[in-house]
Amino acid sequence: MQGFLRLGGREVATTGVLGWSGAPGEREKRAFPSWSTLPGYQSLATGRNWHLAAAWVLGVGLAAYLAAGLAGGRLWRALLPTPGMLAPRALLADIGAHLTLRLPPAEQGYNLLQRLAYLAAAWIALPVMVISGLAMSPAVHAAWPWTGDVFGGRQSARSAHFLGAFFLALFLSVHLVMLVLHQPLRRLRLMTVGARDGRP
Repeated sequence: MQGFLRLGGREVATTGVLGWSGAPGEREKRAFPSWSTLPGYQSLATGRNWHLAAAWVLGVGLAAYLAAGLAGGRLWRALLPTPGMLAPRALLADIGAHLTLRLPPAEQGYNLLQRLAYLAAAWIALPVMVISGLAMSPAVHAAWPWTGDVFGGRQSARSAHFLGAFFLALFLSVHLVMLVLHQPLRRLRLMTVGARDGRP
């Protein structure tokens, strides 16, 4: 058994990448290869356990980030856009700077698009991921039906969970691409040890 992708008259083998996965004689249909999933074998119950374990890491990390950011005031100081940033001319200039990679120095703090992206991730996507994940749990939904009602039912919560995951994957991808393209070493230093003059 072989997996392949056919484009026009050309075929590309996808065995072990998409479609068929596993050793010869033990191959099975897989949407993702066994080396990229937890567990590597097909088990919905074990996969759900891994998923929930990662969800605890995400939820506790999010709670700690938000608590520290709120307590120290950094969330408001570094992420809330200033009125000047929201002016149409400033917004267009910021979009143009991103498209042409003529960004201000990292030490100047977050620009408008960065602030909006971080706010959307921290205050919309991540909470939606946590609450929709809880809403999909039969036990949680039975104890707190409002978790499902917020989304219009458990199936809608599943869709919200998927869209939240997609947004976070997109956020991470754009974040890494921008990091590589613009002052990577300086920005890595700012992310790990902070700015020397106390600015975000």
